[in-house]
Amino acid sequence: MSFSGMVKDELSKHVGSARHCRIAETAAILSACGRMEQYHNGSERLRVQTENEAVVRKCFTLLRKTFNIETEIAIRENSHLKRGNVYFIEISDQAQIQAVLQGTKLSVNGNAGGTLNLNNSLVIQQNCCKRAFIRGAFLSSGSISDPEKGYHFEIVCPKEDKAQQLQDIIRSFNIDAKIVLRKKSYVVYVKEGAQIVDMLAIMEANVALMNLENIRILKEMRNSVNRKVNCETANINKTVNAAVKQMEDIKLIEQTVGFQSLNEGLAEIAELRLQYPEATLKELGMMLSPQVGKSGVNHRLRKLSALADELRENKEELL
Repeated sequence: MSFSGMVKDELSKHVGSARHCRIAETAAILSACGRMEQYHNGSERLRVQTENEAVVRKCFTLLRKTFNIETEIAIRENSHLKRGNVYFIEISDQAQIQAVLQGTKLSVNGNAGGTLNLNNSLVIQQNCCKRAFIRGAFLSSGSISDPEKGYHFEIVCPKEDKAQQLQDIIRSFNIDAKIVLRKKSYVVYVKEGAQIVDMLAIMEANVALMNLENIRILKEMRNSVNRKVNCETANINKTVNAAVKQMEDIKLIEQTVGFQSLNEGLAEIAELRLQYPEATLKELGMMLSPQVGKSGVNHRLRKLSALADELRENKEELL
């Protein structure tokens, strides 16, 4: 099962104890997956359709616990590209339909095929109800990427107003949710890893949250180790390159003017560098008598380098 599937499976088993929270979550699911349809005789039915078993299972539970509606789940094979099953919940009793619509404060949009809209903010007035609404929206039409590969949380909305409404609810928790148009849908998304952890906390997906946090910690540790290794490698390369340049400079001085032309301090460090090409500045300084610090050794080697550069320039002028 994918990470997104595991999150949804966990959320499908979470049923709020407060009726107002269950109403908010029901409203989110019906807003995403529900619609009002008319029979030929003029009577209506409330229909929920989804390809996700976790969604239909959660909707069935919410209707039973919140509105005392016992209905059946219909299953049909999805003929489109043979992508598994399609699940349906249908309510035909007019009194039950009215109870659900009045309780969730959903209105029917007749101009959009009978889709349902939440136009009354009373359902999501409390923070706990906002959490439940986000949970229902994600369960119905959301996804989260595998954290081993990257961080991406999104909920797909069919209309811009629904996306903006969901964005406002998420932003009320100080989450920087953004909206992007993808084909004909509006996608509310969060990209930052820490904020996706916060989203899981908001939806009360505690097991998924711990799994994501563990993966984030391991990834950060690996990245930290890699940065340190890269830094050490760069320092080693820098040290080696500097030592090679110093050896070239000292050999040039030895071959042209000789160490006897140097003062005692420069001659001593030149001979030590030739004898110990892999030694660090600190180690070279410890070998001197009296001992000299890193800055002192570096100062002498710089003087040798400057002398070598001067010899090279004089050689070029003679040529």
